[in-house]
Amino acid sequence: MPVAINKRDYSLIGEETKRAEERGLAAAQWYASPIPRKRMKELMQRKDGPAIFHTLLWFSLLIITGYIAYRTWGTWWCVPAFIAYGTLYGSVSDSRWHECGHGTAFKTPWMNDVVYNIASFMVLRQPTTWRWSHTRHHSDTIIVGRDPEIGAPRPPDLLGMEMGIFSLKSGPRELRKLFLHVFGKLDPEEATFIPEAEHGKVFLTARIWVLIYAAVIALAIARHTILPLLFIGLPSFYGAWLLIVFGVTQHAGLAEDVLDHRLNCRTVYMNPVLRYLYWNMNYHVEHHMFPMVPYHALPALHAEMKDDTPTPYSGLWDAYSEILPALWKQSKDPTYFVRRQLPPHATPYPASMAAAESA
Repeated sequence: MPVAINKRDYSLIGEETKRAEERGLAAAQWYASPIPRKRMKELMQRKDGPAIFHTLLWFSLLIITGYIAYRTWGTWWCVPAFIAYGTLYGSVSDSRWHECGHGTAFKTPWMNDVVYNIASFMVLRQPTTWRWSHTRHHSDTIIVGRDPEIGAPRPPDLLGMEMGIFSLKSGPRELRKLFLHVFGKLDPEEATFIPEAEHGKVFLTARIWVLIYAAVIALAIARHTILPLLFIGLPSFYGAWLLIVFGVTQHAGLAEDVLDHRLNCRTVYMNPVLRYLYWNMNYHVEHHMFPMVPYHALPALHAEMKDDTPTPYSGLWDAYSEILPALWKQSKDPTYFVRRQLPPHATPYPASMAAAESA
């Protein structure tokens, strides 16, 4: 017998928002694995060195691949060059945006701010808006009606997720908000998490961005070539594919409305190249449980808490072998979700699963 598909309201201004608050899920106390205080202080130590090296390498790769793309323009060799450049621009910027937004990548604050603003532009996420959006994502991770960054609602928009490979759904949405901000207005949902004192920053940044895009478009028209847009602007779309490949592994198909990151986040083992591109965000249970631990210390944090967390996925193939069937099942039955199993010796947290079952 087919299951009736009842869609929940994932907006931040609907009935689910009120329901989450009534159930005590808004800005609630989350479970944290027990780690000695001294060790946690060591793990939270911020350093400039790793991020400076990794950022210089990232910019160097952007310059090299961009130069090759420019020199080979007009030949088929420019295709792989632009794929590499676009991926570094539109996907690798995501993890840099993320870590610098937390203020943990560098020890020096202004370094975080500079890289954060550059990466925000590349990934097409307005810095002030998304700083507050991501703060809410961490305080209310996958709490329906509270989290503005739920990438795979139930039932999932499978076509929309496929379009996300080239940012064809989120990109136009962000551009719409950009122009809304240019005229000094906020989206109603944004107004629920961006403090009023920050509104001026949102509007100013939007106007600067539009001027940059206008200059690039004007240059393309003047030179009668699309080449300037292939370097600035369009990579946010054609280079977004790896961002989606990584991003879907974080939470898709897992429990909603639980207060335990072990049940709504995934840790996926990756090789050193992918971990560099992703800045160790594959350790996602660890990052959400202790977001103030810098990216370079996440492998060590993982070693400290792995006996208290579900078995990590052996790689992207292993993760997607679970995710894709789960999304398909959710398209037919929105009540379905993957129940992550805690190891027998882990600290139990039955309240988390009880919340999921009653959702």
